[in-house]
Amino acid sequence: MVSKILIVDDEQPIRTLLDYNLKQSNFETVMASDGEQAILQVEDEKPDLILLDLMLPKMDGIEVCKALRSRNINTPIIMLTAKGEEPDKVLGLEIGADDYMTKPFSPREVIARVKAVLRRSNERIGIEEIEDQVLKSGSLTVHPEQYEVYLGEEALEFTPKEFELLVYFMQNKNRVLTRDQLLSAVWNYDFAGDTRIVDVHVSHLREKIEENTRKPVFIKTVRGIGYKFEEQKSK
Repeated sequence: MVSKILIVDDEQPIRTLLDYNLKQSNFETVMASDGEQAILQVEDEKPDLILLDLMLPKMDGIEVCKALRSRNINTPIIMLTAKGEEPDKVLGLEIGADDYMTKPFSPREVIARVKAVLRRSNERIGIEEIEDQVLKSGSLTVHPEQYEVYLGEEALEFTPKEFELLVYFMQNKNRVLTRDQLLSAVWNYDFAGDTRIVDVHVSHLREKIEENTRKPVFIKTVRGIGYKFEEQKSK
């Protein structure tokens, strides 16, 4: 089955470059030149992946990403950013983008990233056997297949990446995991040493599942190494 890629960029030369190279790699493409058009294309075309420029007319990439995720549209998003847009890039990842690429980029790198993110997405849709199981630790319960998390009786809301990170932690209880391991497992590629995104997501998880974020019981920091999800006894 041919994957459909939505290219969202206000610069015609970039759209043309991406369109040509994706088609050469046997992808189907659709395009949008601003944020509002991007959302309409997502609803009409149901793409398998979105290449989303950060700086767009009408609605920027952050607003588009936020709007899609708020509607529970979890189509994988690769954010396209320019050098110097570091804070916005991190914000995009925080609100649910799956990957980012900094302009200028080579067509070869784009194709490699697209394939990697699609592969990760397909693995998630294909849910491995371990993910069919209900994951529990104390009052925290995760249903990976249903994409549901409960703390006691309370249902919690997570971004796609927060959810994946929590599932990975709970599949690896009591193991010390480095930030690089988490980047590789959850984001599926090397962020060139930029491990801050892991810390940001862990902070968000703690805000949602920990009673006291200053004294976490689930996700413990292992100084100088990374994190460990500690198994809690059911009450």
